[in-house]
Amino acid sequence: MSERRVTPRSEDYSRWYTDVVLKAELADYSPVKGCMVIRPYGYTLWENIQAALDRRFKDTGHVNAYFPLLIPLSFIQREAQHVEGFAPELAIVTHGGGEKLEEPLVVRPTSETIIGHMYSQWVRSYRDLPVLINQWANVVRWEMRTRLFLRTTEFLWQEGHTAHATQAEAEEETRRMLDVYTDFAVNEAAIPVIKGKKSEREKFAGAVASYTIEAMMGNGWALQSATSHFLGQNFARAFDIKFLNRSNELDYAWTTSWGLSTRMVGAIIMAHGDDQGLIVPPRLAPIQAVIVPIWRKDAERTIVLEHAGQLAGVLKESGIRVKLDDRDELSAGFKFNDWEMRGVPLRIEIGPRDVEQNAVVLARRDITGKEGKTFGVPMGGVVEAVREMLSTIQATMLRRATEFRVANTRTVQTYAEFKEVLDSQGGFLRAYWAGSNEDEDRIKDETKATIRCFPSDESESRGTCFYTAQPAGQVAIFARVF
Repeated sequence: MSERRVTPRSEDYSRWYTDVVLKAELADYSPVKGCMVIRPYGYTLWENIQAALDRRFKDTGHVNAYFPLLIPLSFIQREAQHVEGFAPELAIVTHGGGEKLEEPLVVRPTSETIIGHMYSQWVRSYRDLPVLINQWANVVRWEMRTRLFLRTTEFLWQEGHTAHATQAEAEEETRRMLDVYTDFAVNEAAIPVIKGKKSEREKFAGAVASYTIEAMMGNGWALQSATSHFLGQNFARAFDIKFLNRSNELDYAWTTSWGLSTRMVGAIIMAHGDDQGLIVPPRLAPIQAVIVPIWRKDAERTIVLEHAGQLAGVLKESGIRVKLDDRDELSAGFKFNDWEMRGVPLRIEIGPRDVEQNAVVLARRDITGKEGKTFGVPMGGVVEAVREMLSTIQATMLRRATEFRVANTRTVQTYAEFKEVLDSQGGFLRAYWAGSNEDEDRIKDETKATIRCFPSDESESRGTCFYTAQPAGQVAIFARVF
């Protein structure tokens, strides 16, 4: 093992990322190639993500359900664009119980098809609509090149699937859920995202239109963090989701789907982490504050641990997720480094002198060294001080990430400038776009940059396309991606 705790980001960003995932004990490699084992610390982070999202889903009228992992192959084949888009990634079961199956079964890559089938059984009248269902599940997509959390053969996610009586209602739902994801990313994950529409080349297989939130990672690359799809009547026609409308006429439902996965864990790592490891936003942190008792003599140990234990109880009762690190065999310095690696937002130090003064030291994870420390915090005011500091850390992380994105977003006017800026500075490139699908493909082949989205807040922009020099009615954000 290298003496360095993690590979510096400036040396090898991909290696740094993997080092952090492994050394912070978020996940580990599975004996099945391309899969991962999510360790307890990483899974708790995912549970906190789940809770924050699930609350938002239910506040907007959605309910949870569960649909089978195995889907008849014929279902996948009913929607032409859908099967074409997913064919290379399908895992197919051909045998079960020692016998060949009459029909192969696909291990769920996404659930539009089987949910569409069930909706066709449940929907008969406009009175049955809308159907607003979400499921928390695992999916399997046979990836050739995998990376922990970001792209694995099996991953965890939520997928919402809704059916509506009108096109307007379905389109409104698509945009509403994109706003829900944006609110979560900004206010829980402290990640400023750009929301917008995907290009035809990048949209979901079988969708009429796809929308996304795009986040900038610490190396300037983009990460698609969540998507929301307006499916029109494509899947309703494929699965015969019909209903009697208000005019007593038979009509097809309008459907949507939307999802966010464990990739968000990777987004948090790369948007906030540094060369010491993770920095986790307090609102999602598995442990918000860690108490590290410090002593040199055995005679000091008992009194320090007693005070530390009492403090842990008080913080826990106040609703703060706290951990008391009372490991005897490890030095305080080792513990500091260990919890820094794990990204715990706040460290509380208490030693013999602090006990005498009935006070503690607070150390922020987002600011290293003495600048991040507050000395002499009175024990009686610790709960309030911790709450205030966690709130400050959350706000600071969002501000920093926003400033970083702004500083690394550049407008380009020509393709020559596009290539020069991309290679020399990277980040997000903002440009007017009037190109074709083929133009988009050529840019991707030549630069490895893709259209991440057409930003919603610039939908009325007019200018000259940087690639074709033709009048353009939209702005595109280009970037290289993880």
